[in-house]
Amino acid sequence: MANLKEIRGRISSISSTMQITRAMKMVSAAKLKKAQDAIVMLRPYSEKLQEIIQNVNSSSDPDQVSIYAQKREVKRVLFIAVTSNRGLAGAFNSNVVKELNIQFQNKAQYEVEVLTIGKKAYDAVRKTRAVYSNESAVFDNLNFEAVSHLTEAAMSSFKEGKFDEVYVIYNKFINAATQEVTTEQVLPISMAEANPAEPQVETDYIFEPNRAEILDNLIPKSIKTQVFKAVLDSVASEHGARMTAMHKATDNAQELKNDLVIFYNKARQAAITNEILEIVSGAEALKNS
Repeated sequence: MANLKEIRGRISSISSTMQITRAMKMVSAAKLKKAQDAIVMLRPYSEKLQEIIQNVNSSSDPDQVSIYAQKREVKRVLFIAVTSNRGLAGAFNSNVVKELNIQFQNKAQYEVEVLTIGKKAYDAVRKTRAVYSNESAVFDNLNFEAVSHLTEAAMSSFKEGKFDEVYVIYNKFINAATQEVTTEQVLPISMAEANPAEPQVETDYIFEPNRAEILDNLIPKSIKTQVFKAVLDSVASEHGARMTAMHKATDNAQELKNDLVIFYNKARQAAITNEILEIVSGAEALKNS
């Protein structure tokens, strides 16, 4: 049985751990509000941008297809894996790595490279897969320009034929307690065709300067926005996952501390009882002598 000093040391250690996990939970909760507001505001913009592209595309010449929408024989695939630079967020990072490994198996017949956003993804794949680029520094100063820079590199590689498909894997933010691992195709972009079975709304559009130039400007912006949205989703999901993980860790530590306190009190009571028995026994021995 552990002595009382050891038990007191364990209780003190658990109390210190609880202070750390409680502080991390509060920090993540504060950061979550800002990250959640950012992704909630970006989603309508991203969806409306996609809608505009679909409307313009449905009115354009089918022979004039954007280079970013051209489908070709798949030989090389690029995955953009979005994780975090830090751990202590439950299964947040491991779920992305697990999904990435599943995609590796599905695309085993192709040459696959990974663009990592986050140190955890980079550490997971750098020894087994070809890393196209490690962009973990994006989180040091996260903004649209920084994400656009790495997205442009992937778009240029697709345009030059280095990759035939580009996917992004990230945690989609649902709420503070729920994140959904999502795989989205970034390139080639999906240009939905009109369904003849559905009623069509005829609308006259005036294009200035022209359809082709509008699409040439909107499509790259839409691709960059899609990747930026994935990164913001991942950031909000990270804070939500870490807040939940630290909350559970604090509760578990409190439960363990309570058990140790009860054990300590029992051990202390047993020690006191033994001391009393020894005193009584000594007194009886002296009386009999």
